[in-house]
Amino acid sequence: MCADLATDFRQAAEDVKRLPERPDNDTLLKLYALYKQATDGDACGPKPGFFDFVNTAKYEAWSQLRGMRDDEARRKYIELVRQLGA
Repeated sequence: MCADLATDFRQAAEDVKRLPERPDNDTLLKLYALYKQATDGDACGPKPGFFDFVNTAKYEAWSQLRGMRDDEARRKYIELVRQLGA
């Protein structure tokens, strides 16, 4: 991974905490999924229980990115944070 990409990703992860407005839930799920894919790779482990709505939504968003390379996930995460105006 390019050092600049790693630096930009870390900066975006900090910038997202200071967004001028809270993103909608779909955007938050996208941010979560891209971050997890970039840092942990493909979703693994058991899917959360049916009544655990929040964690089930997070898991499903992350699992939809299965197979995406970490550098691609990092780029998309950085781009999304920038679009949100951080």
